Amino acid sequence: MKANKKLHSVPLALTSLILLLILVSSIATAYPNAYIPNLGKSTVSVIDIPTDKVTATVNVGSSPSGVAVSPDRKQVFVANQDSNTVSVIDTLTNTVTSTVEVGSNPEGIAVNSDGTRVYVANSYSNTVSVISTSTKKVVNTLNVGIFPYGVAVNPAGTILYVANCGSDNISVIDINTGNLIATVNVGNLPFGVAVNPTGTKAYVSNSFSDTISIIDTATNMVTDTLNVGSQPGEVAVTPDGTKAYVVNTGNNTVSVIDTATNKVTATVKVGPVPIGVAIAPEGNKAYVMNFLNNTVSVIDTNTNTVISTVCVGNGCCDFNLECCQDD
Repeated sequence: MKANKKLHSVPLALTSLILLLILVSSIATAYPNAYIPNLGKSTVSVIDIPTDKVTATVNVGSSPSGVAVSPDRKQVFVANQDSNTVSVIDTLTNTVTSTVEVGSNPEGIAVNSDGTRVYVANSYSNTVSVISTSTKKVVNTLNVGIFPYGVAVNPAGTILYVANCGSDNISVIDINTGNLIATVNVGNLPFGVAVNPTGTKAYVSNSFSDTISIIDTATNMVTDTLNVGSQPGEVAVTPDGTKAYVVNTGNNTVSVIDTATNKVTATVKVGPVPIGVAIAPEGNKAYVMNFLNNTVSVIDTNTNTVISTVCVGNGCCDFNLECCQDD
């Protein structure tokens, strides 16, 4: 019986992994808008941050997943899983102006601090594509760990962090040389990664461990491991660095971490199967993408309560449910 259970656990684990891979999504904000990828409709919804209303819908590639905004807020970069492309959106016109071919199944995406490079994690290629924002071409391809998903650049624009969910580690890469600086072992199936505004800490969500690993970026060592909700996915840090928000896909919550004490100080109930989170530039709101009913929960970061729910993509209205967006 024990042998049979062990054999059966392999396909079960693979099935769980595949489901998580499908659900990977990240969102991005840059005043005055939040950008939400709609996997089912191959579009990006644009939400006006002051009013929390959808003001535009942009057609992109197939199964958009990761989203990143340039520092000057003029461009949005969208990783399209099934197209193996990155769509470049002009934020002034909300139209796609370029499409860049990258590796297989692009997921996480990040822009460096001066806006010259975009980094795209290609989960099936075990690589990161480096795109020049001036030429809209891939100028380098970096080898990383197995099934890379989350990517983050430190505020100085010198270090790239890549979460390799298949090898349970983080690749730390020197951006200037493209060389691997360190490989940091973390929890089981690291998913999302975020760096605090001072660049001193990196926060990694370990989806199969239900934990967050905190990495000291000076030593590239894990200094603390926090218990959060079930199957944590994306993680985002507030602009002032005082809080980190973690979406828990398995129990429909968001864990709020006090970064000074490394303690979970609040747990916020959101929509079904939350998969992405981003903080408004002012730090007063957190936007959480809920996969199952295609809504966005808007959290007031001062009170850690949901203050609005916005329909996007194949939203709740499309399922003949009561429309959730406020009039």
